[in-house]
Amino acid sequence: MSAAEHKHAAFRETPDRYGAFPRLTPEQLLDLTAHGERRRAAVGEVLFCEGQPFREFLAILSGTVEILHDHGGPDERTVAVHGPGRFLGELGLLEGQAAFDTAVVRRAGEILAVPVEQQRALVGRDPVLGDLILRAYLSRRYLLIGLGAGFRILGSCYSPDTVRLREFAARNRLPHRWVDLERDKGAEALLRRFAIPTEETPVVLWKGDRVLRNPSNAELARLIGLPAPVPSSDTGRCDVLVVGAGPAGLAASVYGASDGLTTVTVDAVATGGQAATSSRIENYLGFPSGISGGELIERAVLQAHKFGARLMVPAQVTGLTMQDDEYAVTFTDGSRARAGAVVLASGVWYRRLERPGLERLEGISVYYAATVHEASLCEADPVAVVGGGNSAGQAALFLANHASKVHLLVRGGDLNADMSRYLVDQVEQHPRIEVLLHTEVRDAGGEEKLESLTVEDNTSGESYELQAAALFVFIGARPRTEWLKGVLALDDKGFVLTGADARAVADANRWASLGRDPMLLETTLPGVFAAGDVRSGSVKRVASATGEGAMAIRLVHEHRERRGNLVTAGPEGRRPVPGGSVSSR
Repeated sequence: MSAAEHKHAAFRETPDRYGAFPRLTPEQLLDLTAHGERRRAAVGEVLFCEGQPFREFLAILSGTVEILHDHGGPDERTVAVHGPGRFLGELGLLEGQAAFDTAVVRRAGEILAVPVEQQRALVGRDPVLGDLILRAYLSRRYLLIGLGAGFRILGSCYSPDTVRLREFAARNRLPHRWVDLERDKGAEALLRRFAIPTEETPVVLWKGDRVLRNPSNAELARLIGLPAPVPSSDTGRCDVLVVGAGPAGLAASVYGASDGLTTVTVDAVATGGQAATSSRIENYLGFPSGISGGELIERAVLQAHKFGARLMVPAQVTGLTMQDDEYAVTFTDGSRARAGAVVLASGVWYRRLERPGLERLEGISVYYAATVHEASLCEADPVAVVGGGNSAGQAALFLANHASKVHLLVRGGDLNADMSRYLVDQVEQHPRIEVLLHTEVRDAGGEEKLESLTVEDNTSGESYELQAAALFVFIGARPRTEWLKGVLALDDKGFVLTGADARAVADANRWASLGRDPMLLETTLPGVFAAGDVRSGSVKRVASATGEGAMAIRLVHEHRERRGNLVTAGPEGRRPVPGGSVSSR
């Protein structure tokens, strides 16, 4: 092969095997041209660079572009090569994050450049183009995660801060690679290269020269471009502040912003909540073939951005106080916000399994979520899942595609008691899943990581050992409401009381002055609503959480419009209802 032929082969276009690299039609390119500009691209030109924010959506009209990870660094490698008709970028472009790779022109040609803000608007207006771009960007994000692109977390598997950073990156679906000080042969070389003492780990390395020593989640978020709040700042006033960015919180964000309310949504860890950790949701309306939790959440995040909602992660709320007719919300970093109404959608935490030896293995080989990140750590090994509900069933099915065997440990005697029938059928028919009823974990074996479990049959009392390299726990949940104790009414399990339950314990004088009782999702504080799993009596399903988030915004409008016993009237004595319908006064 001649030098010219070899060079041509080196930049051959990457096949589109997974829907990550589709080609735009001539008609779509023509439509995009009306919103951007055509630009000549010279060989060697860098179109966007790893670590820098995306400025433009780029489509290739002619020529060839190579996508590189760690461009110019010791770990440089090709991610993909694109030719005419393809477009560049990945999910970070739509969500305002920095680029996780670099685009370099390899054959001169012409590029169509559309400003990012206009591209986001186009994605929302054109469902065909929007779906094509979104699916490609989601696929590219997961490809980058699989490649270990993005930043590196260098730290020990026994370090709680390493576990914290890894969890934050995984829950936010950020491309990264973990370099384990205990097992990775290249770890020592990296420490020497950056002159990092072991005691200063974990560290985050990015772009070959950026080093963050044991950063907080907020510091890592700012590095990547996530909209975390600035410490000791006042984020100003908004019409509605949503606490929690799971399905209920994101639904409230979408409906609040689309109704014209200035909407700010905050979450302590990541967008998506527990739903984002679901490998596949098969009973969600409108998706007959199912949808992954990650894809569902990314779609919701993009919708929220499209309508102008502001999402801040990580931002943990610590205080809620009434000031006149508004609320002041305080965050752990000292920043504050004021809101005319608040929607509590903070969801739940999975309960921990209190057994000897498990706490020290949490984040190492004991997990409370089953995502691609956790599954990649136990390839071809046997694992155990504890729980008898839908979350446990979904996790078992997902892990069965990675592990050699999945032991599903169920305390009760009937899998149908708490698990949907469609999941029961799939679990019982899967050749790699073994269902063990009346079974409870008693002890864990293994020094540095989990190696085995001692389990007991709770009917016979017989104990025996199971080989397991990882344990996934789904045994119920508790609400994230510690910060609300003494602020508003909670039930005996810590869930937020709303509607009739709130009315029964509310301050009668406060509500009498308003001339009304708490509305359906309203708490004991006027203008503070609860939606989704955090609400007492809620149905713990993604669809119901989404519906409650939307309903909460409808009730926010009711709260804003009411003045005592009166309702602000529209024409002919009827009050306009957001969304186009009307209701009687």
